[in-house]
Amino acid sequence: MAVAPNPTTPLDGARWSASCESSGRDGDEARAGLEFAASDGRIGGSAKEQLLEELVYGEWDEADEEEDEDWEPGSTLELRVRWFCVNCTMPNVEESTHCKLCSEHRYSGILNQGHLAPAFTQAGTEELAKDVKALKRLSVRRTAIGYDDRMLLHAEFQMKSNPHPERPDRLRSILAGFTAAGLYPGGCILIPAREITRVELETVHTHEHVEVVEATSSLESSYFTSDTYANGHSALAARLAAGVCADLASAILSGQVDNGFALVRPPGHHAEGATVMGFCLHNNACIAAKASQAAGAKKVLIVDWDVHHGNGTQEIFEHDPSVLYISLHRHEGGLFYPGSGAAHEVGSGPGEGFSINIPWPCSGIGDNDYIVAFQHIVLPIAKQFAPDITIVSAGFDAARGDPLGGCQVTPAGFAQMTQLLSTVSGGKLLVVLEGGYNLRSISASATAVLRVLCGEAPESLDDEELLPSEAGWATVLEVYAVQSRYWSALCLPAFMKFTSQHINGHLKASKRPKREKHPRVVARPIWWTWGRKRLVYKHWFGTRL
Repeated sequence: MAVAPNPTTPLDGARWSASCESSGRDGDEARAGLEFAASDGRIGGSAKEQLLEELVYGEWDEADEEEDEDWEPGSTLELRVRWFCVNCTMPNVEESTHCKLCSEHRYSGILNQGHLAPAFTQAGTEELAKDVKALKRLSVRRTAIGYDDRMLLHAEFQMKSNPHPERPDRLRSILAGFTAAGLYPGGCILIPAREITRVELETVHTHEHVEVVEATSSLESSYFTSDTYANGHSALAARLAAGVCADLASAILSGQVDNGFALVRPPGHHAEGATVMGFCLHNNACIAAKASQAAGAKKVLIVDWDVHHGNGTQEIFEHDPSVLYISLHRHEGGLFYPGSGAAHEVGSGPGEGFSINIPWPCSGIGDNDYIVAFQHIVLPIAKQFAPDITIVSAGFDAARGDPLGGCQVTPAGFAQMTQLLSTVSGGKLLVVLEGGYNLRSISASATAVLRVLCGEAPESLDDEELLPSEAGWATVLEVYAVQSRYWSALCLPAFMKFTSQHINGHLKASKRPKREKHPRVVARPIWWTWGRKRLVYKHWFGTRL
């Protein structure tokens, strides 16, 4: 008996793929399996909704079906789960016009206008949203963008029960957001894409790994793992993505451009030296790091803010002290995909101390937690390391609204992190797209990051005091204790100052305004003036009545 996964619950990559496998059906069969008929006269509206909920989000009980075999309604109304939200991929019933999970309109214009498209109205019913101020702006920095339409050819050949979250529309929505914001193509330099060579790939991956990926070119459809697909164009898309990242890194190191944004897919940070996994074929950030070193960089910093730990990047550079890897990710004690990235994982051999993991213990982590971790862990260590270039594995699945991440980082939060990293390595900064599966969230977040790369000041955060959550604070303290053995920037005085600031901040936030004390009003017992207590009355209240 197949169970339809509940799309209102955020799923990580592993559970998402497991839900697809459990159905054991292709897209048409899955939709057909959700068909049902309800009597117009015998079942009321609320009962219909309840039945629909059970069929779409719950289990189908075959025993109930047998009991109803002798029931013949006079008329039937057929409802199907027929459309999937373009923004978050949630299945919705035919009669609805807005997504149940994210409220995006069924015919949203997000692929044409990105995050600037109206969320609740049909495309074409509103004027084209444009950032007029941005259209008149000239970038104060030489910012390059790497992109190629052929990366859109990498797509799941046959849909399972739901559209795959790592889909071509991710790039379309981001590019539409760049265009509507006036940042692309006029505000940036477009770097032409090229296919990476096998020699360059094998500086990061094994020969066997490269051969396995290339072999998919002759197959219409294939799967490396239950959630990592390929079609006949996937190897080409992966070569283009890696080539874009390598060329952008070289251009930044040589001074041709100041910084860059690699708008690429398939993503890469889960791909290990010999393993394809987690939607990732080749490790783009690692290839960019190797290209940077070939262009003259002696030390490379990789900061990974994707909500999932970059197990591939850590594994590839685990023994290499010339590459410092810092990852901020949801971990939950190893229960969140891919399970690696605990604070005590610090690298090994010559690379011990050059892997820094900031593992969030729960969902709901937001801007303040990330910024505090940047201020007290990431930046002090990064500046002590003094890299020649900084590469960001920029997954936007920690963004608010992402169906897999479950965190609360806003576009302003990503912009602030970008601004902080631009103070490292002389501003030589390469942002490489990784995950992110809510189209509106990734379009807004990527655009906010690109604005900072182009020289705009980031939007200020709502909470000026930047008080982290208790879970975020505990994580920063844990990492501080582990990494202070390797980095003198995390010295005891700085640690005590941070702890004092946090405690004072929370004490200040917890204070409540004191109620104004009013003098106690005591009713004057006038009758005392008539008897023996008149002297007491005179002493307490005076002679006036």
